[in-house]
Amino acid sequence: MRAWYDIVTLDRGGPVDSAGIDESSAALETLIDREQERGIELARIVVAGFSQGGAIAINTILRAEKKLAGLMGLSTWLALPDALQRDNLDTSAPVFMAHGQFDPMIPIQYGRASAERLAAAGFDVEWHDYPMAHAVCPQEIDDIRTWLSGVLAA
Repeated sequence: MRAWYDIVTLDRGGPVDSAGIDESSAALETLIDREQERGIELARIVVAGFSQGGAIAINTILRAEKKLAGLMGLSTWLALPDALQRDNLDTSAPVFMAHGQFDPMIPIQYGRASAERLAAAGFDVEWHDYPMAHAVCPQEIDDIRTWLSGVLAA
């Protein structure tokens, strides 16, 4: 299943398309560079993604050479946990993670475990879960608005 990268299996511990994840993260970094060239300050750029896009957003923050405003991962997981082992990992970006309690695509325990691993690495993680499947709900939108307002007001 190819979108941002090839998903071989959703089983934890199974093979992961790390080259595809890194390729998509590089593409996202190019978009960040383009926005910076257009005059957008890095302190105003939040990387965000849903599902596979969230995995790319997480990986991009973990490999970033630049200090970004934050990370938002929705119904997603940490696809390359070894990326947390970087010597110069910058954990200053605040993190918003949210997940559906009844998500049939990405089990909530994957998202929760990913949030916990990011927090253990030193990130300031705000976690939310909602009574929904693999989707976004109105309460989540409100929580995103509140979080983004706080991150971008700093």
